[in-house]
Amino acid sequence: MMFSILRILFFLTSYVAVSQHKQLKDHILFYSSFDGKSSADIAVGDNNIYTAENYKKTAAAKAGLHDTNIVLAKRQGLVGDAIHFKQAKTAAVFYKAYKNVGYSSSSWSGTISFWLRLDPNKTLAPHYCDPICITDSKWSDAGLWVDFTNHTPRRFRYGAMGDIGVWDPNNDSDETDWNKRTITVDPSPFQSESWTHVAMVFSEVNTTASEFRLYLDGKFQGVIKGVNDPFTWQAENGKIMLGLGYIGFMDELTIFDKPLKSEEVKTIFVLKNGIKSMFE
Repeated sequence: MMFSILRILFFLTSYVAVSQHKQLKDHILFYSSFDGKSSADIAVGDNNIYTAENYKKTAAAKAGLHDTNIVLAKRQGLVGDAIHFKQAKTAAVFYKAYKNVGYSSSSWSGTISFWLRLDPNKTLAPHYCDPICITDSKWSDAGLWVDFTNHTPRRFRYGAMGDIGVWDPNNDSDETDWNKRTITVDPSPFQSESWTHVAMVFSEVNTTASEFRLYLDGKFQGVIKGVNDPFTWQAENGKIMLGLGYIGFMDELTIFDKPLKSEEVKTIFVLKNGIKSMFE
């Protein structure tokens, strides 16, 4: 009888896990495993990665990785390969955000999930660096990003900066303005020999009820709310910018069309074989 009960419990647990995976899988807009290729495995929009000399010359960007300091590191990923930014001074590398991030001018929600591996206090060059920034313009103008600060110990931040013409029209922002729009983790948990999961959750952007939540390794770190700056994009110009001044590894970049709940973020964090587990 005990054996039968255990079998039932195992079945129910497995069923719930499979059901959760299926539900989350159906909300993936974009997924790049970096396994053997730089193009995305799943994309609602363009799945190519692009390289340009810099972000002022993206009109001349070429599909693919074309910088020897940005490579696919074989068998160095959380699962399989990873993208490795070997130096801080690199070309502009990005995916096109159009359709891949689900941007909406009326109500925009989603989750940006990825893994990083680095020791920020030993690896990074002495300036701010952004592993990822999603915007149609720049980090301070309708941009979602995470960065490492420029002083030791390096703090990790999630920033949600709306239209610069709204939050800093006179170019005189102060620490109060910044603190309203960032979540800071100090000390940060990143290590050179282990992977850290990052989930940037955002909900109802471009409404009066917008919220931004940060999770590291499945644990809630903080929330930005009550700001409600608009994020006005020319949607077709949106970019998923990678490795701005960053030195380290990134893997399993995934964008969902919904703000993941805490238990859903934990589900992603504990996947043994990464996002591909959801498709098995």
